[in-house]
Amino acid sequence: MPRDYELGIVVNPDVGDEQARAIVERITQVIAAREGQVVRVNAVGRRRLAYPIDHHRDGLYFYFDLMVEPQSIAEIERTLRVNEEIIRHLLLVRDPRVVAQQREREAQAQAQAQAQAAERAALEVENAEAVEAPVADEPDFEESALDEPEVDEPEVDEPEVDEPEVEAESETETEAKA
Repeated sequence: MPRDYELGIVVNPDVGDEQARAIVERITQVIAAREGQVVRVNAVGRRRLAYPIDHHRDGLYFYFDLMVEPQSIAEIERTLRVNEEIIRHLLLVRDPRVVAQQREREAQAQAQAQAQAAERAALEVENAEAVEAPVADEPDFEESALDEPEVDEPEVDEPEVDEPEVEAESETETEAKA
């Protein structure tokens, strides 16, 4: 029965991108030849090493999630040791409970993403139908604009009108009126 493994490799930083892809492809082929399956490849990229390895201070990191038979592990590790471009590797057995939880989360996330995609597609269809089929009760703006002649109304500047200033009545005038 296949078991879940995690393989981490550090590749010589002097190797180019094409050669790094070739190394990853070669490892994938070795695993497939041993009736295994590569679930995921995570290319972390260039990282600084904790200490120099073969006079290198940096390395290209790759992580693989694998499902292989336990009998195949010795042959896979031998292939990794022989490759001079791989300066370090580590192969770990993953806890089956953690793997089951991770797969469950991934399945839920994928189902949620599919549901959101379906909602978006339904909204796009509704919007497309609304644009294509105008409501018959409302007149078309283009037709109504052609029926009515356009009249340009000139802008009229209204003259400023001075309002008469009201003077405050003096105290004597207000007393006389009273």
